[in-house]
Amino acid sequence: MRITTWNVNGLRAAIKKGFMQHLDVICPDILLLQEIRCHPEQLPKEFQDPEGWCVHWHPAQRPGYSGTAIWSRTPVDDVVRGIEGNADEEGRVIAGSVKGVRLASIYLPSGSSGDARQKIKEDWLGFFGEWGEAQVDSAPLILGGDFNIAHTERDIFHAKSNQKTSGFLPHERQWFSDFLDCGWDDLVRRHFGNVNGPYSWWSNRGKARELDRGWRIDYLLANRNASTMFRSASIHRDGGLEVSDHAPVTIEIDETMLRRD
Repeated sequence: MRITTWNVNGLRAAIKKGFMQHLDVICPDILLLQEIRCHPEQLPKEFQDPEGWCVHWHPAQRPGYSGTAIWSRTPVDDVVRGIEGNADEEGRVIAGSVKGVRLASIYLPSGSSGDARQKIKEDWLGFFGEWGEAQVDSAPLILGGDFNIAHTERDIFHAKSNQKTSGFLPHERQWFSDFLDCGWDDLVRRHFGNVNGPYSWWSNRGKARELDRGWRIDYLLANRNASTMFRSASIHRDGGLEVSDHAPVTIEIDETMLRRD
């Protein structure tokens, strides 16, 4: 099973920039989208219910903002929007099950616009961390999305100059370490090992995209029962250069390894 996560930075704009052409190349079985920034009725008709896909949307209530979605080649069961105890009016979490594997598209808030948004981000990290810890030993679950945190200095090109930048603050990075320590597996890091990057987001400033001076903030994480199915990971840099400021990130899992005990 091939699973791709992609923050498209506005699906309507992404479609015009070649979203489908890149999707045809990547060829995922399941696509986890973030920052769709639209309601499905705002899309061209062929994208509201795209041929060959089972699609579930979780748009934000605020127009043109945030939002997540799941696209799957096969039916998605037990779709849940948001997490228990949170209204999720910004459309930040949608989950569903495909062939016995549960998948969630995640878009955690950014705090880069100021203290108010940083406070919202801190609140999300609190209850999302508690939710994630409770899912570690559940049925196979994969979280894919934009966590808006570069975990270690390997995950950001300009580490020294960003120590006080939201997304690389010490307590955010510690939160991510604690999240992984409770039992989640960072599959992309597992695949690539202890190297710089590979980055998945680039600023529009200072030739960051051209020079590959980015951040790794888009993750695919597996709980204990999903981790055993992992086979490989890849980052499709071209999609981040042409369609969005984020690159698509893909993993391959072997669903025949699914534990059914």
